[in-house]
This record gives sequence, C-alpha cells and structure tokens, in this order.
Amino acid sequence: MARRRVVIIGAAGRDFHNFNTCFRDREACEVVAFTAAQIPGIAGRRYPPELAGRLYPQGIPIAAEADLPKIIRESGVRECIFAYSDVPYSHVMRVAALVNAAGASFTLLGPADTQLVARRPVIAVCAVRTGAGKSQVARQVVRLLRERRVDAVVVRHPMPYGDLAAQRVQRFACFEDLDRQQCTIEEREEYEPHLASGTTVHAGVDYAAVLAAAEQESEVIVWDGGNNDFPFFRPDLLITVADPLRAGDETAYYPGEVNLRMADVVIVNKIDSAAPAAVGALRESIAVCNPAARVIDAESPLAVDRPEAITGRRCLIVEDGPTITHGQMRVGAGAVAAHRLGAAEIVDPRPWLVGRLRQTFAAYPAIGPVLPAMGYSDEQIGDLDATIAAADCESVVVATPIDLSRLLRIGRPVARVSYAYREPGGAAQLAEVVSEFCRRHELGAAPRDDRGSCRM
Repeated sequence: MARRRVVIIGAAGRDFHNFNTCFRDREACEVVAFTAAQIPGIAGRRYPPELAGRLYPQGIPIAAEADLPKIIRESGVRECIFAYSDVPYSHVMRVAALVNAAGASFTLLGPADTQLVARRPVIAVCAVRTGAGKSQVARQVVRLLRERRVDAVVVRHPMPYGDLAAQRVQRFACFEDLDRQQCTIEEREEYEPHLASGTTVHAGVDYAAVLAAAEQESEVIVWDGGNNDFPFFRPDLLITVADPLRAGDETAYYPGEVNLRMADVVIVNKIDSAAPAAVGALRESIAVCNPAARVIDAESPLAVDRPEAITGRRCLIVEDGPTITHGQMRVGAGAVAAHRLGAAEIVDPRPWLVGRLRQTFAAYPAIGPVLPAMGYSDEQIGDLDATIAAADCESVVVATPIDLSRLLRIGRPVARVSYAYREPGGAAQLAEVVSEFCRRHELGAAPRDDRGSCRM
C-alpha cells in the first residue's frame, strides 16, 4: 500500500515536534515537506536526517508556505497538518481553504496526540497571545517553587533558528552558554532572564530527549510556553495568561483559545494599564469559555533602571520583536515608560531603517513609532545595530528582556525597561496555587520568612 503523503505547515517549532511525536517512525505516512511561515530564513533548508530518522535518510525539505498548493498537487499530498500559532481564525481557515482547494485534507493535531508524559510534575505557563506577560509569570512560578525549596528547571518552547542537528538538545546554565550556542536575540530574550535568577533552561528540537535531560536535574518542570502554543508536555497544572489590552483576542486566535479553555488557572494580567471595561469584558469571556478555572488578577508594573535617560529626551524605543510583529501590539513597555516619564519625543525609526527591517515594517504596517528588536540572524542583528546608530535621537529605551548593549554598539545613553509580576493589594493567589500544587505532589517544605518562622 502506498504511503499517505503529508505536508506539515509550520514555523520551526511546533511543526518539528508534531513530526517527531506523530510521524517520524510512522511507516504508513511520508512527510514530503515542511512549509515555513512567520520566521525569516527558515525556508530553503532541510530537516536533517539525524533528526528525521530511518525513514528519511535524506532529511525533509523545508519550503516556503507560498509554495504549498504547488507541493500538494505535484507531490500527491493527501493531508496537511497545520502546526504554528498566534494566528487569527481567519488565517487558519484561509490556509485550510488553500489546502482543500488543492485536493488535500486539513488537520489540527491536538494535545492527546502530541503531548509527552513526564516522570516529574509539570507546571505549564502559556498565554492567549504573544506579549500577554507569560514570561514574568513563569519566572514568578519558579521563585515560588524555590521558596518552598523545590528544585525546578524551565523547559522553553522551541526556537531552533540555527543548526537543527546541533540544537537537538540544549541546556543553558549561564550567559556564556548563550554565546557558545550562538543564540539569536529572540532566544536570548527568553533564556537570559531565567539565567539571571539562577534557573537552568532546557530547549531544543527533539523534545522527548529534552524532557529526559530536564528530568535528570529537577523535581518539577516548568514549561515556559511561547507564541501562545499549547504545551508539548502534559501539564499537571496549566496556567494561562490573558491580556485585557487585547480583549476579544482570547477567543479569536489559534491556539490561544485552546489554552484558555484547558487552563486550571487564568491570570488576567496588566490590569494596572488596561481600561476597566476591557478587564470586565475579558473576565466575562473567561467565565463563558472556562467557568471552572481559578481567575487571578495581576499587574505588570514597569521598572526603569535610568529614568534620567528618558525624561526630557528624544528617545528611540526598542521593543520586544515578536510582541510588536505577529503579537500585533503597536507599542510595548518602552513606549509606555517614555510617556510616563515625560520623554520630549518618541523618535519614529522609519527614516533610518536598514536592510531586512524595511521588510519587517512592510509586513507589519500597523507597528507604532517603535523599533522591534528583530534578531533571528546575524544579518538582522547587523541591521538593528545600523538602524540604531543612524537614528537621530538623544537616548535609546530598550524594552527587550535582555541587555542589548552586550550585542550592539548603541553609543548613546540607554534606559532599560522591564515588567514584573504583582497582584493588587498584596494578594498572593498564585503563591496559594503553587503551595497547593506542592502539597498535592508532596514536594518541598512550607516557605519561611526572614526570622525562620513558617508563613503558612
């Protein structure tokens, strides 16, 4: 019997995981190609034979998604697996229409088919949209576990933008590991804040092997989800972060609504900057989609290390790249800080854009007067460096989670902006959730205050 021919439609992350878990050793199917979207520079490469397995001695080509109808027709493809995230339902169904029109079936693989089962308890932190504030929640969960003397490591959603075979299993324990593994800006933004707090991060391409490595050095695994994807590991506790600044998106984007409906806990973040009506609308949406979930209100207070570099100055704002691009936020923390601290002007970077940054602004025309920190390749990092150097500004406000001065020659005063996690009125509901999780799994000990007495 002829093998059923399949294409996996992806963006260098979920697509590889779906292949590894569902197709790598499946003799009844032949994956003829991956297609790539969202992430530049992925199309034209191959998924290497070292990862593809015995059925694919030549590996698997990675093509541009624009070529999908042609691949379906010319290769006799019967099924296409949609495998990337943070996209509106209209986009998902537009791709489905293209696939069906070319003659193939369109499939969305779910958690039961793709989630791995860990030998350690798993807390997963996901979101309904990119830029909702998931990362600070994940860091807070690790801190709360550490207070209870529970050893935890973070496993990060994949970002394999380099040599895929070399990135099969990655472990980051210090900043030097980021340099050694030639991490992009996007990877550094996710790993560096964890490393700064002393937390080891695991990532890679083959998440069965990544999971095995993480299990060797932890009591609890914290899945730090990315791009609002649902977890690769079956969670014992799923925390989903929702964003009232984009109220309505929680039921309009795939697979953010999946995370919302599966969540044990939903955190309504950014209530300190969102309109009360938007917060109320989001709470109503949560109640309809997942009435059993525990809902926690949270704030995202800003911290600025050098406010004097902002007040009264003409500032160029560098924001987190994915949040501003496919996350569709016009501005981020940097612009908020500049307004609050009285910047003389927010300098629009468009007149000084270099290289691929021009393509980024053309692809995402709704970007506000800010510069997304795109750095998926050395070329993009060079373009970012050159654009900042050329811009007519007095200071640079960096609102990425990393210190860009380690990678770029900024040459002007820099103010770094970051978000934290805080519950209003001194509440500690997330701490209660983590404490209950630890009790249920018989982990650690009750946290103690500075005098050594229990706080429970």
